Amino acid sequence: MISVKDVCQQVPVIPVLVVKDVAHARPLAEALVKGGLHVLEVTLRTAAALEAIRIMADVPGSLVGAGTVLTPADVKAVKAAGAHFAVSPGATDALLTAAEDAGLALLPGASTASEVMYLLERGFSTQKFFPAEAAGGIPMLKSLYGPLSAVSFCPTGGINVQSAAQYLALPNVLCVGGSWLTPDVLVQAGDWQAVHDLARATQVLRAA
Repeated sequence: MISVKDVCQQVPVIPVLVVKDVAHARPLAEALVKGGLHVLEVTLRTAAALEAIRIMADVPGSLVGAGTVLTPADVKAVKAAGAHFAVSPGATDALLTAAEDAGLALLPGASTASEVMYLLERGFSTQKFFPAEAAGGIPMLKSLYGPLSAVSFCPTGGINVQSAAQYLALPNVLCVGGSWLTPDVLVQAGDWQAVHDLARATQVLRAA
């Protein structure tokens, strides 16, 4: 099983994808992978999500995960669909145990010191900081670093291309999650070249 830390270290940005039409799944994944972002998070917010995971997982070079995983039933469903990892906005004992039992790498969400400490106690040293901007953003992550430097984060929520580099410059940030890479207008128009270009542009963020 790949570790969630390994997943987060592979790319500066994990695209957060809301796939409404299964027909978009393959060309969308291909555009992102060719643009240098091969780690993809498909959120369970649409009826097409599980089939999109199956299709995207077939794209050469892709590493596909499921987002908005909330329950043990979700863990079972995304594992069966071929997801390599799962992402949750928060954490419950039932969810953590289900992921551990299924052998599915999980990026659980936290937004307070107590939540971070609890997840660390459970063995999760890589966590999702969510909702990043609403929960204090960069100042909050800087504050957490002192007492909780053993934890690394993937901040998600309200981050855009302008702020991503600032997050990535923090010592406790491995990558960020972002939805700006796949605006609905481009996806609905099938403008995969534009999606590819947005993905390619993220490659300079970590060095910025």
